[in-house]
This record gives sequence, structure tokens and C-alpha cells, in this order.
Amino acid sequence: MTEVKHHISDDFLIGYAAGSLPAAFDLVVATHVSLSDDARARLHAFDAVGGCILDEMDEAPLAQDSLSKTLSLINENAASEAASPQNQTRPEDGIFPAPLRDMIGCDLADVKWRPIGMGCKQAIISEGKDATARLLFIPAGQAMPRHTHRGTEMTLVLQGAYRDETDRFGRGDIEIGDETMNHTPVAEAGEDCICLIATDARLKFEGLLPRIAQTFLRI
Repeated sequence: MTEVKHHISDDFLIGYAAGSLPAAFDLVVATHVSLSDDARARLHAFDAVGGCILDEMDEAPLAQDSLSKTLSLINENAASEAASPQNQTRPEDGIFPAPLRDMIGCDLADVKWRPIGMGCKQAIISEGKDATARLLFIPAGQAMPRHTHRGTEMTLVLQGAYRDETDRFGRGDIEIGDETMNHTPVAEAGEDCICLIATDARLKFEGLLPRIAQTFLRI
């Protein structure tokens, strides 16, 4: 069982429950919730509150064919999901929790990594106008370049662990970075560190070389 010490905040869980987060952040939150009993319990509570609010709202008129159209969409989505590759094969053991595995259709062995320097690699999962989700591979003992953030960075550890100026983060732990954080994540020795990361703005590196490279690497 994963022992999670750093949990997602209520603000992000409420945003997830309300459907107001960018898709990249939704993916990180859903993956974290699948690893954290605490986050899962709080999310259920927020879902229940949302249901109560809906019950108290005034009813809106519906078109006569609303039910038939809804059922048709449900059937179409079910057929599409049944035929999709990621639902035909689900590895019994791997480091990717179900929400992430379902999103990318594979586990660690089939990730198409791109080198970004110092032995580190990344794989961009989704890239939209509001946020980007990526996998990051950091070799054991390797430090990432010191940086701060122009927006929000949500980091979820999937394998290994890293330390920075704030604490240690292991599997299932989540760290939120913003404009006030300036840190140097360092992967712990003994095991490579793999993280799922969502950002809504480019990072702000201190060093010249990382600043030059980030345009090409889309970090």
C-alpha cells in the first residue's frame, strides 16, 4: 500500500469535483486520488455536497428528446471505450495508476521518452492552451536545474523519490509550486524518480543553458 504524506489541497479537489480545472491538472488529481485514501475520502465528501446543491437548484426545462439523445451518447461512448486499445490491455503490475494508464494507453515500458539533458527525459502527454501534462524521468541522484514558476506546477511522484528545499516526496506524494517557490529537486539515490507533472505556464530557470533549452523542450 502506498503511504502518502503530501496530499492535494481542498481547493484543487473542489475544482476537480466541479469540473473547473484544466484537463492536465484533472489527470494529476485523478491519479493522486487513486493513490491516496485521504484525498479519495475528501473528494467523495465534496461530490456529496455538490449533489446536495444540485438537489436544491430550480429545475430547468428539457427538450422532449433529451433522454433519447443522452442514452444515444452513452451508448456511443461505451462502444468507443470498449474498442480503444488502452481498454483491451491493462497491465496487472506497473507503476502507472489506472487514470494515467487509461489516458496514455500504456505503462512505463512503452513510454516514448525524449532526452532533455543530464540523463533526464520527458514525455509530453497532453498540451493545451491552458495547461500541459508530462512525465518526467530523473536518474537516481540527479538534480534538476534550480527554478521558480510563472504559474502553477503540480508534481506527483510515481516512482522513487526526490527532495527539495521544502521536504521529501515519495510515491503518491504531490507538491504544488507557484511563483513564490524557488527550488532544486534532487532524485534520491538508489532508484530513478518518475513524476507526473502539470503546468499552466513555462518554468523560470536561473541558469543560462536551461533557459536556452526550454524553448525547444517546451518546459
